[in-house]
Amino acid sequence: MTHPYIPNAVPGVRAEMLAAIGASSVADFYADIPADLRLDRPLDLPEPLPAERDLVRHMRSLFDKNRDTEEALSFLGHGCYPHHVPAVCDEVNSRSEFLTAYAGEPYEDHGRFQALFEYVSMMGELLEMDVVNVPTYDGFQAAGTALRMACRYTKRSKVLVSAAISADKLSKLRDFLAPDITLETVAVAENGELGEVRLDDSYAAVYLETPNVYGVVETRGRELADLAHAHGALLVVGADPISLGVLAPPASYGADIACGDIQSLGMHQSYGGGHAGYIATQDHEPLVAEFPSRLFGIAPTAVPGEYGFGDVYYDRTSFALREEGKEWVGTAAALWGITAGVYLALMGPQGMRDLGETILARTRYAMDALSRSVTVLHPDAVHFREFAVRVPSTDALLAALRERGIYGGVPLDDRTLLVCVTERHTLADIDRLAAAVEEVL
Repeated sequence: MTHPYIPNAVPGVRAEMLAAIGASSVADFYADIPADLRLDRPLDLPEPLPAERDLVRHMRSLFDKNRDTEEALSFLGHGCYPHHVPAVCDEVNSRSEFLTAYAGEPYEDHGRFQALFEYVSMMGELLEMDVVNVPTYDGFQAAGTALRMACRYTKRSKVLVSAAISADKLSKLRDFLAPDITLETVAVAENGELGEVRLDDSYAAVYLETPNVYGVVETRGRELADLAHAHGALLVVGADPISLGVLAPPASYGADIACGDIQSLGMHQSYGGGHAGYIATQDHEPLVAEFPSRLFGIAPTAVPGEYGFGDVYYDRTSFALREEGKEWVGTAAALWGITAGVYLALMGPQGMRDLGETILARTRYAMDALSRSVTVLHPDAVHFREFAVRVPSTDALLAALRERGIYGGVPLDDRTLLVCVTERHTLADIDRLAAAVEEVL
Protein backbone atom coordinates (compact mmCIF):
# COMPACT_ATOMS: atom_id res chain seq x y z
CA MET A 1 0.00 0.00 0.00
CA THR A 2 1.32 3.43 -0.92
CA HIS A 3 1.24 5.95 1.95
CA PRO A 4 1.09 9.70 1.20
CA TYR A 5 3.56 10.66 3.96
CA ILE A 6 6.15 7.88 3.59
CA PRO A 7 8.72 8.18 0.77
CA ASN A 8 9.63 5.14 -1.33
CA ALA A 9 6.41 3.39 -0.29
CA VAL A 10 5.44 2.38 -3.83
CA PRO A 11 5.60 -1.46 -3.83
CA GLY A 12 7.78 -1.66 -6.91
CA VAL A 13 10.30 0.85 -5.54
CA ARG A 14 10.39 -0.92 -2.18
CA ALA A 15 10.97 -4.29 -3.88
CA GLU A 16 13.90 -2.84 -5.86
CA MET A 17 15.48 -1.43 -2.70
CA LEU A 18 15.13 -4.74 -0.83
CA ALA A 19 16.61 -6.67 -3.74
CA ALA A 20 19.58 -4.31 -3.94
CA ILE A 21 20.61 -5.07 -0.34
CA GLY A 22 19.61 -8.74 -0.32
CA ALA A 23 16.75 -8.49 2.19
CA SER A 24 13.61 -10.57 1.74
CA SER A 25 11.33 -8.07 3.49
CA VAL A 26 11.33 -4.97 5.69
CA ALA A 27 10.83 -7.30 8.66
CA ASP A 28 14.47 -8.45 8.29
CA PHE A 29 15.60 -5.05 9.62
CA TYR A 30 13.76 -5.59 12.90
CA ALA A 31 14.90 -9.13 13.66
CA ASP A 32 16.82 -8.04 16.77
CA ILE A 33 13.79 -6.34 18.37
CA PRO A 34 12.04 -8.71 20.83
CA ALA A 35 8.58 -9.78 19.74
CA ASP A 36 6.93 -8.34 22.86
CA LEU A 37 8.17 -4.85 21.91
CA ARG A 38 6.65 -4.93 18.41
CA LEU A 39 3.31 -3.26 17.76
CA ASP A 40 2.05 -5.86 15.26
CA ARG A 41 -0.81 -3.63 14.13
CA PRO A 42 -1.15 -0.52 11.98
CA LEU A 43 -0.48 2.81 13.66
CA ASP A 44 -3.58 4.65 14.85
CA LEU A 45 -3.35 7.48 12.33
CA PRO A 46 -6.13 9.67 10.97
CA GLU A 47 -7.26 9.43 7.38
CA PRO A 48 -5.13 11.50 4.97
CA LEU A 49 -5.99 15.16 5.43
CA PRO A 50 -6.90 17.20 2.35
CA ALA A 51 -4.79 20.28 3.11
CA GLU A 52 -1.60 21.26 4.91
CA ARG A 53 -3.61 23.56 7.18
CA ASP A 54 -5.67 20.57 8.36
CA LEU A 55 -2.49 18.71 9.25
CA VAL A 56 -1.14 21.71 11.18
CA ARG A 57 -4.41 21.97 13.12
CA HIS A 58 -4.30 18.24 13.93
CA MET A 59 -0.69 18.40 15.15
CA ARG A 60 -1.37 21.45 17.30
CA SER A 61 -4.25 19.64 18.97
CA LEU A 62 -1.80 16.90 19.92
CA PHE A 63 0.85 19.34 21.15
CA ASP A 64 -1.71 21.12 23.30
CA LYS A 65 -2.02 17.97 25.41
CA ASN A 66 1.55 18.46 26.66
CA ARG A 67 2.32 20.15 29.94
CA ASP A 68 6.02 20.73 30.28
CA THR A 69 8.24 20.89 33.35
CA GLU A 70 8.21 24.69 33.36
CA GLU A 71 4.41 24.81 33.69
CA ALA A 72 4.15 22.22 36.47
CA LEU A 73 6.29 21.94 39.62
CA SER A 74 8.58 19.15 38.47
CA PHE A 75 10.93 16.86 40.33
CA LEU A 76 11.67 14.71 37.25
CA GLY A 77 15.28 13.76 36.60
CA HIS A 78 16.70 10.28 36.00
CA GLY A 79 18.99 11.28 33.13
CA CYS A 80 17.33 14.46 31.89
CA TYR A 81 17.54 17.27 34.42
CA PRO A 82 15.71 20.55 35.14
CA HIS A 83 18.69 22.85 35.59
CA HIS A 84 18.49 26.56 34.91
CA VAL A 85 19.39 27.47 31.32
CA PRO A 86 20.89 30.96 31.08
CA ALA A 87 19.38 33.00 28.23
CA VAL A 88 22.79 33.45 26.60
CA CYS A 89 22.97 29.67 25.92
CA ASP A 90 19.86 29.83 23.74
CA GLU A 91 20.97 33.11 22.17
CA VAL A 92 24.34 31.75 21.03
CA ASN A 93 23.25 28.28 19.90
CA SER A 94 20.45 29.77 17.79
CA ARG A 95 22.80 32.02 15.81
CA SER A 96 22.74 30.93 12.18
CA GLU A 97 26.51 30.43 11.90
CA PHE A 98 26.27 27.76 14.62
CA LEU A 99 22.72 26.46 14.16
CA THR A 100 22.91 25.74 10.44
CA ALA A 101 26.56 24.65 10.12
CA TYR A 102 27.01 20.94 9.55
CA ALA A 103 30.56 19.61 9.34
CA GLY A 104 32.40 22.92 9.21
CA GLU A 105 35.19 22.50 6.72
CA PRO A 106 33.23 23.30 3.54
CA TYR A 107 32.04 26.58 5.04
CA GLU A 108 33.57 29.85 6.17
CA ASP A 109 32.72 29.00 9.76
CA HIS A 110 36.03 28.45 11.48
CA GLY A 111 34.61 30.26 14.48
CA ARG A 112 32.62 27.10 15.05
CA PHE A 113 35.87 25.16 15.31
CA GLN A 114 37.22 27.63 17.85
CA ALA A 115 33.99 27.46 19.85
CA LEU A 116 34.33 23.67 20.06
CA PHE A 117 38.00 23.99 20.96
CA GLU A 118 37.04 26.30 23.82
CA TYR A 119 34.39 23.79 24.94
CA VAL A 120 36.79 20.84 25.05
CA SER A 121 39.41 23.01 26.79
CA MET A 122 37.02 23.99 29.58
CA MET A 123 35.78 20.41 29.91
CA GLY A 124 39.39 19.26 30.17
CA GLU A 125 39.99 21.73 32.99
CA LEU A 126 36.83 20.65 34.80
CA LEU A 127 37.65 16.95 34.41
CA GLU A 128 41.42 17.34 34.98
CA MET A 129 41.90 15.41 31.73
CA ASP A 130 44.00 16.34 28.68
CA VAL A 131 41.86 15.08 25.82
CA VAL A 132 38.09 15.56 25.34
CA ASN A 133 36.18 14.62 22.20
CA VAL A 134 33.70 16.55 20.12
CA PRO A 135 30.37 15.42 21.61
CA THR A 136 28.76 12.11 20.71
CA TYR A 137 24.99 11.74 20.40
CA ASP A 138 24.40 11.25 24.15
CA GLY A 139 25.88 9.96 27.39
CA PHE A 140 24.71 6.41 26.71
CA GLN A 141 26.76 6.27 23.52
CA ALA A 142 29.70 7.89 25.30
CA ALA A 143 29.66 5.16 27.96
CA GLY A 144 29.42 2.38 25.38
CA THR A 145 32.24 3.86 23.30
CA ALA A 146 34.41 4.37 26.41
CA LEU A 147 34.05 0.67 27.27
CA ARG A 148 34.84 -0.33 23.69
CA MET A 149 37.91 1.89 23.83
CA ALA A 150 39.02 0.04 26.99
CA CYS A 151 38.52 -3.32 25.28
CA ARG A 152 40.54 -2.30 22.23
CA TYR A 153 43.28 -0.86 24.44
CA THR A 154 43.58 -3.95 26.69
CA LYS A 155 42.79 -6.44 23.90
CA ARG A 156 40.21 -8.04 26.20
CA SER A 157 36.48 -8.57 25.73
CA LYS A 158 34.84 -8.55 29.16
CA VAL A 159 33.70 -5.57 31.27
CA LEU A 160 32.29 -5.22 34.77
CA VAL A 161 29.53 -2.63 35.15
CA SER A 162 27.90 -1.24 38.29
CA ALA A 163 24.24 -2.23 38.61
CA ALA A 164 23.60 1.22 40.12
CA ILE A 165 22.88 2.74 36.71
CA SER A 166 19.55 3.25 35.01
CA ALA A 167 17.86 0.23 33.45
CA ASP A 168 17.71 2.11 30.14
CA LYS A 169 21.45 2.76 30.16
CA LEU A 170 22.24 -0.84 31.07
CA SER A 171 20.05 -2.03 28.20
CA LYS A 172 21.79 0.37 25.82
CA LEU A 173 25.23 -0.79 26.96
CA ARG A 174 24.32 -4.44 26.40
CA ASP A 175 23.10 -3.57 22.91
CA PHE A 176 26.10 -1.36 22.07
CA LEU A 177 28.67 -3.91 23.28
CA ALA A 178 27.04 -6.95 21.64
CA PRO A 179 27.99 -9.34 20.22
CA ASP A 180 31.73 -9.37 20.90
CA ILE A 181 31.98 -7.92 24.43
CA THR A 182 30.62 -9.64 27.55
CA LEU A 183 29.01 -7.37 30.13
CA GLU A 184 28.72 -8.46 33.77
CA THR A 185 27.13 -6.42 36.57
CA VAL A 186 28.06 -5.82 40.20
CA ALA A 187 25.20 -5.61 42.71
CA VAL A 188 24.53 -2.54 44.84
CA ALA A 189 25.59 -2.62 48.50
CA GLU A 190 23.36 -1.71 51.46
CA ASN A 191 24.72 1.84 51.54
CA GLY A 192 23.67 2.45 47.92
CA GLU A 193 27.21 2.29 46.55
CA LEU A 194 28.84 -0.32 44.32
CA GLY A 195 29.08 -3.70 46.08
CA GLU A 196 32.02 -6.09 46.30
CA VAL A 197 34.08 -6.27 43.11
CA ARG A 198 35.92 -9.43 42.12
CA LEU A 199 38.35 -9.18 39.22
CA ASP A 200 40.82 -11.34 37.38
CA ASP A 201 43.08 -10.70 34.41
CA SER A 202 40.33 -11.33 31.85
CA TYR A 203 38.51 -8.01 32.39
CA ALA A 204 39.10 -4.95 30.24
CA ALA A 205 37.39 -2.40 32.45
CA VAL A 206 35.29 -1.59 35.49
CA TYR A 207 32.51 0.95 34.90
CA LEU A 208 31.45 3.11 37.84
CA GLU A 209 28.91 5.93 37.83
CA THR A 210 28.88 8.76 40.36
CA PRO A 211 26.44 10.08 41.37
CA ASN A 212 24.78 6.74 40.63
CA VAL A 213 21.18 6.04 39.71
CA TYR A 214 20.08 6.64 43.32
CA GLY A 215 21.91 9.97 43.47
CA VAL A 216 24.49 8.42 45.81
CA VAL A 217 28.06 9.71 45.50
CA GLU A 218 30.44 6.75 45.20
CA THR A 219 33.39 6.95 47.60
CA ARG A 220 35.55 3.96 46.58
CA GLY A 221 36.95 5.34 43.34
CA ARG A 222 40.61 5.09 44.34
CA GLU A 223 40.16 1.55 45.65
CA LEU A 224 38.50 0.46 42.41
CA ALA A 225 41.15 2.16 40.28
CA ASP A 226 43.91 0.35 42.16
CA LEU A 227 42.06 -2.97 41.87
CA ALA A 228 41.47 -2.54 38.14
CA HIS A 229 45.04 -1.51 37.45
CA ALA A 230 46.40 -4.45 39.46
CA HIS A 231 44.69 -6.73 36.94
CA GLY A 232 45.63 -4.74 33.84
CA ALA A 233 42.13 -3.30 33.45
CA LEU A 234 40.96 0.32 33.15
CA LEU A 235 38.61 2.25 35.39
CA VAL A 236 35.90 4.03 33.38
CA VAL A 237 33.83 6.55 35.35
CA GLY A 238 30.54 8.10 34.29
CA ALA A 239 30.19 11.56 35.84
CA ASP A 240 27.82 14.45 35.23
CA PRO A 241 30.05 17.50 34.70
CA ILE A 242 27.63 19.76 36.60
CA SER A 243 28.61 17.93 39.81
CA LEU A 244 32.34 18.60 39.43
CA GLY A 245 32.29 22.01 41.08
CA VAL A 246 31.99 20.14 44.39
CA LEU A 247 32.83 16.48 43.66
CA ALA A 248 36.31 15.24 42.84
CA PRO A 249 36.85 14.67 39.11
CA PRO A 250 37.37 11.01 38.13
CA ALA A 251 41.00 11.63 37.14
CA SER A 252 41.86 12.60 40.72
CA TYR A 253 41.18 9.09 41.99
CA GLY A 254 42.73 7.19 39.09
CA ALA A 255 40.07 6.90 36.38
CA ASP A 256 41.55 6.16 32.98
CA ILE A 257 38.48 7.28 31.00
CA ALA A 258 35.72 9.66 32.07
CA CYS A 259 32.44 9.89 30.20
CA GLY A 260 28.93 11.21 30.61
CA ASP A 261 26.18 13.45 29.30
CA ILE A 262 26.34 17.25 29.06
CA GLN A 263 22.57 17.93 29.03
CA SER A 264 22.88 19.59 32.42
CA LEU A 265 25.19 22.27 30.98
CA GLY A 266 22.73 24.70 29.43
CA MET A 267 20.21 22.42 27.73
CA HIS A 268 16.46 22.36 28.34
CA GLN A 269 14.60 19.16 29.15
CA SER A 270 12.49 19.69 25.99
CA TYR A 271 10.32 16.57 26.41
CA GLY A 272 13.45 14.40 26.49
CA GLY A 273 16.36 16.78 26.24
CA GLY A 274 19.07 18.04 24.15
CA HIS A 275 21.66 15.40 24.89
CA ALA A 276 25.30 14.96 23.98
CA GLY A 277 28.06 12.78 25.37
CA TYR A 278 31.67 13.47 26.33
CA ILE A 279 34.65 11.12 26.60
CA ALA A 280 37.92 12.21 28.21
CA THR A 281 41.37 10.69 28.83
CA GLN A 282 44.85 11.82 29.69
CA ASP A 283 47.30 12.47 26.84
CA HIS A 284 48.45 8.86 26.59
CA GLU A 285 48.79 8.23 22.86
CA PRO A 286 47.92 4.49 22.78
CA LEU A 287 44.64 5.28 24.59
CA VAL A 288 43.95 8.46 22.63
CA ALA A 289 44.37 6.37 19.47
CA GLU A 290 41.25 4.44 20.50
CA PHE A 291 38.97 7.50 20.33
CA PRO A 292 36.73 6.93 17.30
CA SER A 293 35.29 10.46 17.36
CA ARG A 294 36.68 13.81 16.29
CA LEU A 295 39.21 15.68 18.44
CA PHE A 296 39.68 19.43 18.02
CA GLY A 297 42.88 21.25 18.76
CA ILE A 298 45.18 24.03 17.59
CA ALA A 299 46.30 23.34 14.03
CA PRO A 300 48.62 25.09 11.55
CA THR A 301 47.10 26.92 8.60
CA ALA A 302 48.31 27.51 5.05
CA VAL A 303 49.96 30.72 6.26
CA PRO A 304 53.38 30.05 7.88
CA GLY A 305 53.36 30.90 11.58
CA GLU A 306 49.58 31.27 11.73
CA TYR A 307 47.42 28.87 13.70
CA GLY A 308 43.75 27.98 13.67
CA PHE A 309 41.47 25.38 15.17
CA GLY A 310 40.46 22.05 13.71
CA ASP A 311 40.77 18.27 13.65
CA VAL A 312 43.82 16.68 15.20
CA TYR A 313 44.93 13.02 14.94
CA TYR A 314 42.35 12.72 12.18
CA ASP A 315 43.59 9.38 10.83
CA ARG A 316 42.00 7.49 13.76
CA THR A 317 38.49 8.17 12.53
CA SER A 318 36.09 6.49 10.13
CA PHE A 319 36.12 9.77 8.19
CA ALA A 320 39.72 8.96 7.24
CA LEU A 321 39.64 5.15 7.36
CA ARG A 322 36.05 4.53 6.24
CA GLU A 323 35.17 0.85 6.84
CA GLU A 324 38.51 0.28 8.57
CA GLY A 325 37.63 2.73 11.35
CA LYS A 326 37.46 1.50 14.94
CA GLU A 327 33.81 2.54 15.16
CA TRP A 328 31.60 4.30 12.67
CA VAL A 329 31.20 7.98 13.53
CA GLY A 330 28.62 10.17 11.86
CA THR A 331 27.01 13.49 12.70
CA ALA A 332 27.98 14.54 16.21
CA ALA A 333 26.04 16.72 18.62
CA ALA A 334 28.43 19.61 18.08
CA LEU A 335 25.84 22.35 18.61
CA TRP A 336 25.30 21.13 22.18
CA GLY A 337 29.07 21.22 22.72
CA ILE A 338 29.03 24.89 21.81
CA THR A 339 26.07 25.40 24.16
CA ALA A 340 27.88 23.68 27.02
CA GLY A 341 30.96 25.81 26.29
CA VAL A 342 28.87 28.96 26.65
CA TYR A 343 27.47 27.64 29.95
CA LEU A 344 30.89 26.79 31.38
CA ALA A 345 32.37 30.14 30.30
CA LEU A 346 29.49 31.97 31.95
CA MET A 347 29.65 30.01 35.21
CA GLY A 348 33.41 29.88 35.72
CA PRO A 349 35.04 27.82 38.50
CA GLN A 350 33.40 29.74 41.36
CA GLY A 351 29.99 29.58 39.71
CA MET A 352 30.26 25.81 39.33
CA ARG A 353 31.24 25.49 42.96
CA ASP A 354 28.36 27.69 44.16
CA LEU A 355 25.94 25.74 42.01
CA GLY A 356 27.15 22.38 43.33
CA GLU A 357 26.93 23.49 46.95
CA THR A 358 23.39 24.75 46.38
CA ILE A 359 22.31 21.44 44.86
CA LEU A 360 23.92 19.41 47.66
CA ALA A 361 22.18 21.51 50.30
CA ARG A 362 18.75 21.44 48.66
CA THR A 363 18.98 17.71 48.01
CA ARG A 364 19.59 17.10 51.72
CA TYR A 365 16.81 19.54 52.66
CA ALA A 366 14.38 17.60 50.43
CA MET A 367 15.48 14.26 51.88
CA ASP A 368 14.83 15.52 55.41
CA ALA A 369 11.48 17.05 54.44
CA LEU A 370 10.18 13.89 52.76
CA SER A 371 11.49 11.58 55.48
CA ARG A 372 8.62 12.74 57.68
CA SER A 373 6.14 10.77 55.55
CA VAL A 374 8.13 8.23 53.46
CA THR A 375 11.24 6.08 53.84
CA VAL A 376 14.31 7.64 52.26
CA LEU A 377 16.73 5.03 50.93
CA HIS A 378 20.41 5.25 51.85
CA PRO A 379 19.86 8.27 54.14
CA ASP A 380 23.44 8.35 55.45
CA ALA A 381 25.09 8.56 52.02
CA VAL A 382 26.05 11.80 50.32
CA HIS A 383 23.49 12.51 47.60
CA PHE A 384 23.79 14.91 44.69
CA ARG A 385 20.59 16.08 43.01
CA GLU A 386 18.63 12.82 43.35
CA PHE A 387 17.50 10.38 46.01
CA ALA A 388 15.13 7.43 46.18
CA VAL A 389 12.17 6.97 48.53
CA ARG A 390 10.03 3.92 49.31
CA VAL A 391 6.28 4.47 49.01
CA PRO A 392 3.19 2.21 49.11
CA SER A 393 2.53 2.67 45.37
CA THR A 394 4.44 4.90 42.96
CA ASP A 395 1.60 4.95 40.43
CA ALA A 396 -1.00 6.03 42.98
CA LEU A 397 1.22 8.67 44.55
CA LEU A 398 2.31 10.17 41.23
CA ALA A 399 -1.26 10.30 39.95
CA ALA A 400 -2.39 12.13 43.09
CA LEU A 401 0.51 14.57 42.85
CA ARG A 402 -0.25 15.31 39.19
CA GLU A 403 -3.77 16.32 40.24
CA ARG A 404 -2.06 18.90 42.48
CA GLY A 405 0.14 20.24 39.65
CA ILE A 406 3.27 18.38 40.73
CA TYR A 407 5.43 15.89 38.83
CA GLY A 408 6.70 14.02 41.86
CA GLY A 409 9.54 12.00 40.37
CA VAL A 410 10.38 8.98 38.23
CA PRO A 411 9.32 5.47 39.34
CA LEU A 412 12.19 2.97 39.48
CA ASP A 413 9.70 0.20 40.33
CA ASP A 414 6.18 -0.02 41.76
CA ARG A 415 7.35 1.11 45.22
CA THR A 416 10.56 3.10 44.61
CA LEU A 417 10.43 6.72 43.49
CA LEU A 418 13.42 8.79 42.34
CA VAL A 419 13.14 12.47 43.27
CA CYS A 420 15.29 15.14 41.59
CA VAL A 421 16.15 18.51 43.17
CA THR A 422 18.24 21.18 41.44
CA GLU A 423 19.10 24.84 41.90
CA ARG A 424 15.76 25.66 40.25
CA HIS A 425 13.83 24.35 43.26
CA THR A 426 13.25 26.81 46.07
CA LEU A 427 12.75 25.71 49.65
CA ALA A 428 9.08 26.62 49.21
CA ASP A 429 8.89 24.24 46.20
CA ILE A 430 10.34 21.42 48.30
CA ASP A 431 8.00 22.19 51.20
CA ARG A 432 5.07 22.07 48.78
CA LEU A 433 6.12 18.62 47.56
CA ALA A 434 6.61 17.33 51.10
CA ALA A 435 3.20 18.66 52.21
CA ALA A 436 1.48 17.15 49.18
CA VAL A 437 3.10 13.73 49.73
CA GLU A 438 2.13 13.81 53.40
CA GLU A 439 -1.46 14.76 52.49
CA VAL A 440 -1.77 11.99 49.90
CA LEU A 441 -0.31 9.26 52.10
